[in-house]
Amino acid sequence: MWASEDKKFMRRALTLGEKGLGYTTPNPAVGAVVARQGMILGEGWHQKAGTPHAEVHALRVAGDAAKGADMYVTLEPCNHTGRTPPCTHAILQAGIRRVVIGTLDPNPKVAGGGSEFLRDKGIEVETECLRDECRLLIVPFTKHILTGMPWVRSKVACSLDGRTATRTGHSKWITNQQARRSGHRLREISDAILVGKGTILADDPQLTCRKGKKTVKDPIRVVLDSRLSVDPSSRICRLKSPAPTVIIGVEGKSTDEHRQALEASGTKVWFTPPDGQGRVNIRDVLRMLGDFGVQSILAEGGATVHGAFWDQAFVDEAFFYYSPMIIGGKDARPAIGGSGAVDVGRATRLSKVQHRKLGDNWLVHGLVTDINSFWS
Repeated sequence: MWASEDKKFMRRALTLGEKGLGYTTPNPAVGAVVARQGMILGEGWHQKAGTPHAEVHALRVAGDAAKGADMYVTLEPCNHTGRTPPCTHAILQAGIRRVVIGTLDPNPKVAGGGSEFLRDKGIEVETECLRDECRLLIVPFTKHILTGMPWVRSKVACSLDGRTATRTGHSKWITNQQARRSGHRLREISDAILVGKGTILADDPQLTCRKGKKTVKDPIRVVLDSRLSVDPSSRICRLKSPAPTVIIGVEGKSTDEHRQALEASGTKVWFTPPDGQGRVNIRDVLRMLGDFGVQSILAEGGATVHGAFWDQAFVDEAFFYYSPMIIGGKDARPAIGGSGAVDVGRATRLSKVQHRKLGDNWLVHGLVTDINSFWS
């Protein structure tokens, strides 16, 4: 159906849109390209909420050359005034001849409005070019706006036999530097990083996002800690950052002194009712983070946290990094704890599975949630 040129320019728009992942909340990540006769005249992406949208950046670069040209945009242009003017008006004023859209807006209040406006003004509009890829780009925004819940990415780094540490707790480093860089990219595109208290007690991490030795972004740091046992002097509590650290405990399982000491360090403390095992209630955690504006979470573990997310079917997308080593030992730490599947037929299967080689390591990436279900 789609000409190779159309797909080429939409793929470029997708690549541009990916640059905004993790930086545009509460808006979606979007990329746009202005082209004519096989040549790109202008391109851009939405870089931060409150700043110009992708279409405007692309039109500014193209300038007067945009008249009579085609525009490729991963998401239907907005036709309403928010913190910025409607992109549909900018497209009309620039004299664009044809607009190719990756996916319609998932928000039922505005879906189809931008396309209809442009068609009414005589602009040729075509939709669903590389639809699934464009929907994946904005799926955290989509899930959040439709359900109020964040999109959950589960990330594991393990040996071939599924171990994240030896029986003595040693884990540095199972995966190689390339895999660790890829893992930091997952932090960069996520609004929040979530771990259990065991990770803090074992490693005293900062849970920041780095490129080389440079910190490029601070996601919200979330720690599940039923009894608020994390030391207020931990690095995660003392980190000077525009993004908060949030420790979530269980109601009635800690003292006011514990809470006050953590809050005195600048840490936010939240509570949930206990779940069936007396632990932090994961559903309540996701609801609270969604209410806080978090669209995407990277769950980094450990095994107990991962087990709770997988057992309760809260994982939307999985990233498993494998190193070519065998750790062995029944007491070595597994990647996923919890109860697990009762039989193979009920085990969670991934879809849209991709494999990527990272030196001598491998990344296996796949979806648990059907992204198209949000549009059905």
